Amino acid sequence: MASKFKSLKGRLLLDGGKLRGSFFHRTVVLICQHDAEGAFGLVLNRAAGKKVGDAIVADVPESLKEQPLYLGGPVQPQALSFLHHEAFLPEANVMPNLNLGHSLDSLLDIAESYSTTQRVKIFAGYAGWSAGQLDDEMKRDTWMTHPASLELIFHPQPGELWQLILREKGWKYKLIAESPEDPSWN
Repeated sequence: MASKFKSLKGRLLLDGGKLRGSFFHRTVVLICQHDAEGAFGLVLNRAAGKKVGDAIVADVPESLKEQPLYLGGPVQPQALSFLHHEAFLPEANVMPNLNLGHSLDSLLDIAESYSTTQRVKIFAGYAGWSAGQLDDEMKRDTWMTHPASLELIFHPQPGELWQLILREKGWKYKLIAESPEDPSWN
């Protein structure tokens, strides 16, 4: 009997130490969409090393130009995606009060609106899985899952996110988090 499909939408995927040498080594991925057709996610902890204003040629408000740009994944690195959080966001499509968008016009509308609770994180590229691919990777224990939260998604030091979450998961995972980037350094 086939197992019932379980969506990972709104969850975090973490490299459990098996992705060394790949783009996903030591990454934290927010799964934004996951159904029988496949999955779409954004890497939360990989900075592109440039600001949004360096990558977008359109006239964008200064508040957006100065934000860091993140590498959402290896697929279509020229594609724009963003996560938008608002205290009350009824049309949220990832998890409560968190919306995924891809339109530059929508991003500009958000930037021009005023809200003290608004947060935006902008990505170039994304992580994508074809139908059944992520499910197969989960069966092979390629990834670990962790509950997503707005605090983790918009963490002020995303470069430390992978280690932070693993340390919180307990001693076994703390060993993975504390291991050197390159095992030969041991």
